[in-house]
Order: sequence, then C-alpha cells, then structure tokens
Amino acid sequence: MAKYSRRESRMMRHARVRKNIFGTPERPRLAVYRSLAGIYAQVIDDEAGTTLVSASTIDNMLAGEMSSKSKTEQAKMVGAAIAVRAKEKGITQVVFDRGGFRYHGRVKALADAARENGLDF
Repeated sequence: MAKYSRRESRMMRHARVRKNIFGTPERPRLAVYRSLAGIYAQVIDDEAGTTLVSASTIDNMLAGEMSSKSKTEQAKMVGAAIAVRAKEKGITQVVFDRGGFRYHGRVKALADAARENGLDF
C-alpha cells in the first residue's frame, strides 16, 4: 500500500515549491490547477493576497468553445486567455507555479500558450 495518496504527494510537492515562489506586484505568480475535468489559471499578487486575473475551462467567455476540443487544446486556450487578460492589466512578467503537477501535457500546453501570447517567465 502506498504511503501517500496522489493528492497528498502533490500537496507536499506544491508546499515544497511554494516555499521559494512568491508573487509580488511587479512579478505576480501564475498559479495552475489541473483537475480531471478542467484546468484553471490565476495571476496572484501574494503580498496583497489578491487574484489579479483568472481564466479556466469553465470561464463564461471560453466555455462555449471548449466542448469540441481535447483537454490539451482547452489548456492552450486557457493559457492564451490568461496571457491576454494579464497584458490588458499591464502584467508582462510572472513567476510560474505549476501547483505540484508535472510540467507535462496540459500544464506545459498552458504555459507554452501563455508564453506565445506575451507573458514572460
């Protein structure tokens, strides 16, 4: 029997990374959460404790286009949307927080799309 569940292992990895990653007003944190059904991204200022910008697969503006896409394509759309929304708020540089998930598949697709659309990390 496994010592830790997959969720507990992810939470420990996330805590270990979060010790060193901190979002400032000049360079906020791009946090990613991946569930079985969707993917969520937030740009967070940790000093103020506020979410500056967010995008997800259940977002009203994106949800209509999501139904016929694969999960990886959906992640690309969310990455592009978060980058566009961040640029509208004047945010160009972020710190990437993968949330304890492997930098692979949907998380990588979101990050690559955000980079292509102008976010620097």
